[in-house]
Amino acid sequence: MRTVTGPTDSVVVVGAGLAGLSAAMRLAGAGRRVTVLEREAIPGGRAGRLDIEVADGTYRFDTGPTVLTMPDLIADAFDSLGEDMDDWLTLEPVDPLYRSFFPDGSVLDVHSDVDRMADEIERVIGPDEAAGYRRYVDFVSKLYRYEMKDFIDRNIDSPLDLVTPDLARLVALGGFRRLTPKVRQYLNDPRTERIYSFQAMYAGVSPYDALAIYAVIAYMDSVAGVFFPKGGMHAVPAAMAGAAEKHGVDIRYSTEVRSVETVGDRAVAVVTTDGERIPADVVVLNPDLPVAHRDLLGQQPWSVRRLTYSPSCFLLLAGSTASYSKIAHHNIHFGRSWQGVFDELIDRRQLMSDPSILVTNPSHSDPSLAPDGKQVYYVLFPTPNLDAPLDWRTLGPRYRDEVVQTLERRGYIGFGDAIEVEDVTTPLDWQARGMERGAPFASAHSFLQTGPFRPGNLWGQNVVFTGSGTQPGVGVPMVLISGRLAAERVTGPDPAYRSRAARW
Repeated sequence: MRTVTGPTDSVVVVGAGLAGLSAAMRLAGAGRRVTVLEREAIPGGRAGRLDIEVADGTYRFDTGPTVLTMPDLIADAFDSLGEDMDDWLTLEPVDPLYRSFFPDGSVLDVHSDVDRMADEIERVIGPDEAAGYRRYVDFVSKLYRYEMKDFIDRNIDSPLDLVTPDLARLVALGGFRRLTPKVRQYLNDPRTERIYSFQAMYAGVSPYDALAIYAVIAYMDSVAGVFFPKGGMHAVPAAMAGAAEKHGVDIRYSTEVRSVETVGDRAVAVVTTDGERIPADVVVLNPDLPVAHRDLLGQQPWSVRRLTYSPSCFLLLAGSTASYSKIAHHNIHFGRSWQGVFDELIDRRQLMSDPSILVTNPSHSDPSLAPDGKQVYYVLFPTPNLDAPLDWRTLGPRYRDEVVQTLERRGYIGFGDAIEVEDVTTPLDWQARGMERGAPFASAHSFLQTGPFRPGNLWGQNVVFTGSGTQPGVGVPMVLISGRLAAERVTGPDPAYRSRAARW
């Protein structure tokens, strides 16, 4: 494995997102002197927080991801400092993981427990589909086992690094076939097919085009379980930042970086917008990779210019006086169209005519996130990214009204009138927050942007990237792993990691 060259005593991490914090914790645990520079006043990056006060209390909104899986990856970051995650963070399992609503009126709860989920499928669909589900779980469990150690949880310098016995096992398992046909080997009902393939959207590709190896996201999501932190998702980066500071990491908030000073292909310092020059032996960059290349390093290699990007999303955060007894914490409302959704978003670059949407109700699990008797809603509508010819300056307010109307047609009666406070994020807003093409899910995981073909995390002699734009990719588990991979580019492999990982 390639590592940075030269001294590594002093490390500057740009960005206190989940990946930057994961890297900082591990570097501090390995004895490096670490400074983290964060543009915002709080940690978290995309996992940010918005508090809006009203007369009778405060609405507390998470502004980024709402689905937390694989908590052992968080625990391992704390382990690297000799800390116990449970001393810093309270995680509760979400049950059901999702409640899925279908246009025929049927409702299917998704559970991580295989027996409970098989019973649910048998109750709603039938015994044959339940048996197919059990076979599917066996498939994705093997996929995870073969894929995680050799293809996700390691630094990759060359495609030849993938030539391992697990590659042959993945080929034999059908991991390099298309996802939808592979899912249909086990699941015959369109409802279960959607539940166990929609996760491809997280990777920025249609399940009809994605490789079957991306069913590993369904394993992380719907087999390993979903959790929610007390205090909301932002509690995760807040806890990580607290533990890092306890162990000597200097986190400077409200500090924006203007550039990385280089001599040849070696970084020697970071310069802030206030003109402060901070020398560094190593620089770790957590901003979106193409943005970091262009704005901080002042160059864009071909490997970055060629990238294509995931769809974006329209996000409505609503503080509401209304509650809905039929929903759960996470709710997916599927439209009648399915393949058409991906055709519109990805191929035709237009808004969904028959939306499939995510509605998260965090106060369902943690009432403290809203004033007494009130609710917090997180409403996500996938949209094209900014490559589409859509003017969000004029479209935004109109689309907001369409979102509310769609929710009311899907059973959220009186949703618009019950909104007390709200915040809207469009693709244009995502871009303003530093996400290339306004794509919060980063560059798409097409075949040529996956694994060793995704932009690498090491540039020049001593610049390391971390986050969703580099390896291994998008999603909370992946960016936590990317932080560890970035740290190992500095320290070399952590000899204790495999023994820790074996425990989970």
